[in-house]
Amino acid sequence: MMKRNFLLCGSVGWCMEIFWTGLHALLSGEPTMMGKTSLLMFPIYGCAAVIKPVYERISDVPAMVRGCIYTLGIYITEFSSGSLLRYFHMCPWDYSRSPFHYRGLIRLDYAPVWFAAGLLFEKILVEKKA
Repeated sequence: MMKRNFLLCGSVGWCMEIFWTGLHALLSGEPTMMGKTSLLMFPIYGCAAVIKPVYERISDVPAMVRGCIYTLGIYITEFSSGSLLRYFHMCPWDYSRSPFHYRGLIRLDYAPVWFAAGLLFEKILVEKKA
């Protein structure tokens, strides 16, 4: 089940990133709305599979708190994976041009996006009991 969730999260993450970068391209005046991602992002997004076991432990916690926990987890994953990839000169993102970046690896203004993404992955991964 964890392997299935890893593959699901990796795939959904890729799709979300392509949508996000395509939307950004449109807002930047590119009529092709070209979205893009990197093969390296698949295992990083796949790590969202841990949301299910985390949710099982904190399901009684309000959604606002869970969203904050997921946001923190995403920031930790983004920073640690980005640091590792940067060490090998392979990091596919650089947020240094954003005024809200930390070491070019995370953007603090993306907190609402990661909050929503965490809760979305929760909904995707957690099977509701009828």
